[in-house]
Amino acid sequence: MRDGRFQSVFEMVSRFIRALQRKFGISAPRVAVRTHVPWYWRWLGLIALGALVFGVGWATYDFGMEFAGFRQSEARRALARLADEIQKRDAELAEMRSKVAGAERQMQIERATYGDLARQVKTLTEENATLKEDLAFFQSLMAGGGREGVSINRFRVQPETMPGEYRYRLLLVQTGQRVKEFHGKLQFVLNLEQDDRKFALTLPPDGDKQAREYQLNFKFFQRIEGTFKIAPEAVVRSMQVRVFENDANTPKLTQTVNVS
Repeated sequence: MRDGRFQSVFEMVSRFIRALQRKFGISAPRVAVRTHVPWYWRWLGLIALGALVFGVGWATYDFGMEFAGFRQSEARRALARLADEIQKRDAELAEMRSKVAGAERQMQIERATYGDLARQVKTLTEENATLKEDLAFFQSLMAGGGREGVSINRFRVQPETMPGEYRYRLLLVQTGQRVKEFHGKLQFVLNLEQDDRKFALTLPPDGDKQAREYQLNFKFFQRIEGTFKIAPEAVVRSMQVRVFENDANTPKLTQTVNVS
């Protein structure tokens, strides 16, 4: 009986000790001790913290805008400067375009003038060469006496720069003791070839026999020069000149030259 009571007391003491160990021992739960702060101090601290955060954010934004140069007033001044610069550059560009256009017009005028001068020089050179040939011819003719009557001299035919265009030259000379003024006309016969077909063409055409450039009226000499056109595909093989006196149907003399 005593043993049973002693056992019961021992168990109660053991449970009490274990309870104390759980309450105050190493495995006991931690207890946090906090100081009580009134609610108005809490709100005041939150407001101060928000103001601090807002101030830092605004200062950062303002510093960033100032550092980047994007303040509104600065932006307006920058845009104004850019607008003035663009307007100035547009004016300079318009002036440069005007100068370039004037220079191009001047260059075109100079090119046209140069082309005209070159053509004039070429024409004068050809005329000078022709006059020299005429002088040499007449000198040889006077020295040798020559035969009396009308003769064809230096008959030439050559193509021009334009396709199908040809130029002819010849000199008619009348010699003798008592020469009379010669009146007559010229006629040319072209021997052409086109697409393996040969045919002849007469100048002037039959309906234009009184053409002024084919009329002859001279006493000592007359220089004949002219051009004619044919189809660009055609080829001139030879050309014959016929000299008619007055209204004669039979030529007084003829001469043929090969062209190509």
